[in-house]
Formats: sequence, structure tokens, C-alpha cells
Amino acid sequence: MSLNFRFAIVSDLHIALSHTIWDHPTRFHLVEVSIPTLELVLEHLAECDLDFLLLPGDLTQDGEIDNHVWLSKRLAKLPFPVYVVPGNHDVPLSVGNDKVTGLSDFPRYYHQFGYENIDQLHYTHEILPGVRLIGLNSNIFDQTGRQIGYLDQQQLDWLKAVLATTEDELVMVMLHHNVIEHLPGQATNPLGRRYMLKNAPQLLEILDQAGVKLVFTGHLHVQDIAQWQNIYEITTGSLVSYPHPYRIVNFRTESDGKQVLQIESHRITSVAGWPDLTEQSRERIADHSFAFMTKLLTSPPLSLPQEQAVQLAPDLRYFWADVAGGDAELHFPTLPTPVRDYFEAFSSESAIDNQATLLLS
Repeated sequence: MSLNFRFAIVSDLHIALSHTIWDHPTRFHLVEVSIPTLELVLEHLAECDLDFLLLPGDLTQDGEIDNHVWLSKRLAKLPFPVYVVPGNHDVPLSVGNDKVTGLSDFPRYYHQFGYENIDQLHYTHEILPGVRLIGLNSNIFDQTGRQIGYLDQQQLDWLKAVLATTEDELVMVMLHHNVIEHLPGQATNPLGRRYMLKNAPQLLEILDQAGVKLVFTGHLHVQDIAQWQNIYEITTGSLVSYPHPYRIVNFRTESDGKQVLQIESHRITSVAGWPDLTEQSRERIADHSFAFMTKLLTSPPLSLPQEQAVQLAPDLRYFWADVAGGDAELHFPTLPTPVRDYFEAFSSESAIDNQATLLLS
């Protein structure tokens, strides 16, 4: 089947109506611009003749009911279909209350956007002839009540059953947590592994056996494209943190039958009250970087003494912003050799994180 279609990805919107905003002293992202940045994106996308839009989680600041209601109403006005999955911020409680959404409540707000069955946190739809989307819920609460990224066995069994019927379809999978490492040692680093699906290897094996090649995620707030076997995972940075990106993706079938995914990345550079959003947002990350970088330096694999970490952290002021932007070329000539080698290893091997042409077959 010859497939040709166009869609967009906007991730980690963190929508926050003004009366819901609260300021955490260590947060990097600017929920203050969540609504104006989204409006600019939607204005652009309305001109792009899209077939659909994907939102891979963290739709709201912290699961506030008012923010879910506002967003669901806004999405209902769009001229193209929208599909969502929950992020960890969308369902911060196992059981909700009168202000915050619980895990099982999430589909009720988004029944128009994938969740036709509001009693189920995962879904599948043939969104175009020959194109199937599978939306997964990667958020669960363990026995201690701690939220983790994990797919339970019931969802995995359901996924296997769905994939067994998709032999002649292009299948795309969307979930919030990463399943392929986007940073060196992400799956084992104490700071990076919380962004990974805990049973990612199991999911990847299931997808690989079924011939699935495309996975779309968010959560990490980084522009990155990673590959494992024949599977590409495209994670999209947050709309409320540097560099405020979103993606427009073209899938096409060439005359020789080869399938190609062409990815364009765009950025919001200014909104009302933030005339130089790019630089202001980059500086915000830098201003909040000291504690984060100190923790990274003192954690495995470097495990530096606190005193040394405090001395080196200022040299890494823009490290996370550069990584978040994608296609990073990192150089830290003043750092000690082992530390320099570790952080320069976060450089991209090839510049495909923002603009890419991926050959799928």
C-alpha cells in the first residue's frame, strides 16, 4: 500500500491556567507561557494541511482538573484529529480528588482524542487507511504509592493481541516514557532512568517481533531521535522549556516502494511578555543548573566529591540546555579529562535530532 500523510507532534505542553500556576524554585520549564506558545503552534498547524496531531503526554502542569478541561475544549476546536496519552504530570495521583486528576480519570477528559473506551487507559485506532496508532499508558503506582514508568502485564498482553492483527498496516506507537536511551547510560543513571520505561526491553522485543518501526515519546524535554534494531524512537522536547520545539512529520512512499519519514522541527521564539523567549528560557535553565549539575557530578558514574563538584558545576551552566536543543556539539576543555570525556559523550553523533529523513524500508 502506498502511504502518504502528514502529522505533527507537540509534547509536554504543561498547560497551566493562570490561577493554577505555582512556582517551584527548581523547575526549569516556563508554565507561564504554556497557553500562548500552544496557541502559536496551533495557528501554524492549522495552515499545514495535517492528517492528525500527536500529544505524547504531560498535557497539564500537574494534573489539575481545570487545566484538563480547558485543553480538551481547545483541542475539540481543531480542524484535524488529535490523539493523546497521559504523562506523569497528568495523573500525579492514583485516586483523584476535586482538584487533581487520578489515573483512571484521565480518559474521561479525552474521549474525543483516542479514548473512546473511557474505562481503559490504552487504545488503538486505524487513524488512516492502512495506518494504525497504538496509545499506551506508561504510568502506574507501585505498592508504596510511588509513580513509575511501567507497562503492566495486562497492557502488554493486550498489545500483543492487537499487533497480531496488524500484518498489513503501518503501526505507530505513542507513550510518554522513553523506551530507547537518548542519553549515555540513561537506563542506569540514577537521574536519567526515571525518564525510561522500567520494562523497556520487554516492550522493544514485542514491537521488534511485530515489525513496528516508529515510537513517539516525550517526558525527557529533549529533542532526540534514537534507534534500536529497526525501531526509531522520536522524543520531542517540551513546549514550555528551551528550545520550545514542535515537529511536523511527512510520511511518504517513494516510487520504488520505499517508506520515508521526513521530520521538520520548529521553535516558538517569542510570546507576549517574553520577547526573546529563546534566550530567556535558555538562561532560566542555566540559572537553575547549579544544583542539578552538582548532583549529576556527585552521582555515578563520576561520583565526585561534593567540594570538587561545586567547583566544576559553573563550567556546565549551559550543558542541559544544549542537550535539550538536540544535535549538541559539546566541548569542555577546562574540565578534568574523565569529567570532560563523560560530558562530551552527550554530543550527538549525527545531526538528525531536529531535521531528519529516516528510511523505514
